Amino acid sequence: MDPPLLEERRIHIPSLAPRSAILGRSPEGLRNGEAALQACRNRLSGPYRDGVTRVLVVDDDPTVAEVVDRYLRNAGFDVDRAADGLTALRMAETTVPDLVVLDLMLPGIDGIEVCRRLREQRPVPVIMLTARGEEADRVAGLETGADDYVTKPFSPRELTLRVRSVLRRAAEPPRASGALHAGMLVVDAAARTVTRHGVALSLTVREFDLLAFLLRHPGRAFTRSELLEQVWGWSYGDPSTVTVHIRRLREKIEDDPTAPRMLVTVWGVGYRYDQTPPRHTDDASVVYET
Repeated sequence: MDPPLLEERRIHIPSLAPRSAILGRSPEGLRNGEAALQACRNRLSGPYRDGVTRVLVVDDDPTVAEVVDRYLRNAGFDVDRAADGLTALRMAETTVPDLVVLDLMLPGIDGIEVCRRLREQRPVPVIMLTARGEEADRVAGLETGADDYVTKPFSPRELTLRVRSVLRRAAEPPRASGALHAGMLVVDAAARTVTRHGVALSLTVREFDLLAFLLRHPGRAFTRSELLEQVWGWSYGDPSTVTVHIRRLREKIEDDPTAPRMLVTVWGVGYRYDQTPPRHTDDASVVYET
């Protein structure tokens, strides 16, 4: 994969090429272009209403919101826009989005609180927009439950790719039938649910994917870069993304997150899933049920 387009088309560009220039000026070119766009829409992953994936863009900067809106619409998405957190929450209740692009800094309630309230309603995927290079902002967004983040200034083309990636991960079929068992932890790949001691856990799309991936490879250590590529589908990215997700998973699945027994750190390498000793003689550490 090519490196991120950090200089190509920034969000400050005021306008995009007209539709006729994108699709071709001749009637035949327009028809072919429209057919290609429809085919693209039909291939998009994720939940659908009337065959189109709906994205809610929440940003109080009208220039940013307008450019993101245009790029996403050109990619075949339906887009709703909100300039503040309260409006976004009301819109999400009225028309449930398939994904939310959410600015961290908003008037009224900030993006962290908006993300928290969205998570209370339903497990909608969230991509957080954060300040340039501020690790604290990135970590805050991920710890709130965001599935991904993009730092400003950003390439709208890169954001569109991130949107596709998150939706694809949320909708892709399980790699194995049945459920994964790890002690008292049960990961149902088909239903995309996780229970611990019989109690359902609330995991984000990325948290689920990361946990399921590690459980499928017990005893193997992965670097953070390998996990970014295998779970996020990125050939580049900030390794702190993995660190934050591992920490959040430990808080949800470990008896003592400060002394993890399942998701362990391999110093100088990365992370590994260790099979926990069975609590009962008939309880396998990790098994697949069919």
